[in-house]
Amino acid sequence: MRLAGPLRVVVVVCLVGLTWLLAHMLLGGENSLVVVRHLFHGSHEVTTVAPKPRKYKCGLSAPCPAKHLAFRLTSGAANVIGPKICLEDKILVSSVKNNVGRGLNIALVNGVTGELLEVKSFDMWAGDIADLLKFLRPLHEGTLVFVASFDDPASKLNDEARRLLEELGSTAAKELGFRDSWVFVGAKGIENKSPFEQRMKNSKSTNKYEGWPESLEMDGCVPLRVSQES
Repeated sequence: MRLAGPLRVVVVVCLVGLTWLLAHMLLGGENSLVVVRHLFHGSHEVTTVAPKPRKYKCGLSAPCPAKHLAFRLTSGAANVIGPKICLEDKILVSSVKNNVGRGLNIALVNGVTGELLEVKSFDMWAGDIADLLKFLRPLHEGTLVFVASFDDPASKLNDEARRLLEELGSTAAKELGFRDSWVFVGAKGIENKSPFEQRMKNSKSTNKYEGWPESLEMDGCVPLRVSQES
């Protein structure tokens, strides 16, 4: 008889709680049903989460076709953040690798095998243009050329240097100016103009950074060439 009072209180509280829960479930919609399921079945039920979009080589949103190389180029941001060149999920040029320089950052790749041949930077503000000319003149037919600018890509460019870049498929090299942002993929012996090129002109009215335009990012799939020996 001594437990009658406390038991009665417990029963009343349980009834009130169940009544509130049922009313909330009926009026609260789907979220309330989820809460109820967790209360009665525990927390073992896994909440469905939308899968993240799959990323492919170099962060591309779709895989490249067979016999194509995946790439991503990022030009430098002002004179602070260095450029980056990624090819087939391998970083060829970046500040982390400590192989970037002011001016033009260039990676040469075998156009048949996709093998990295050389990485070099050329200072287009205080450097010697002769170094760039010696680098571009002897390129072998089919060599792929990946270029990302940093700070100033153009002050030292002369007519011959611009012409050599145009012969690689560039349409922007002729007009490339002081502190422009530029990313480009070309090839020695290309028959048409390259589809892989972006340029952002240095302009006080549109610059993102003080004295510099915004950084550019470009990705895509470059077809490999068929070996002449096959």
